[in-house]
Amino acid sequence: MARRGTAFDVEITEGAIRVRNAGRVLTIANASPPPDGEEGADFFIALDEIGHWDPPDDDQEIDVAELQKILEAIELQVEKHGLSIVFE
Repeated sequence: MARRGTAFDVEITEGAIRVRNAGRVLTIANASPPPDGEEGADFFIALDEIGHWDPPDDDQEIDVAELQKILEAIELQVEKHGLSIVFE
């Protein structure tokens, strides 16, 4: 669960991160680490693959401001669990 004060609930699973907000869900798969990127991180998130909420809300685009809030909520939850994340 996300910290109080954020509108985003973040759930970390073995292969994905799930974000809930206002009845919408965003599932972000753990990407493969880039060949020349940072190794040893627990999660690799490909930012260019985050554009819309999951169905049935996939017609709702995620704008830059909302994406920033989502990423901040994810970082807080990942740190809380003592994990590391790389956004590519």
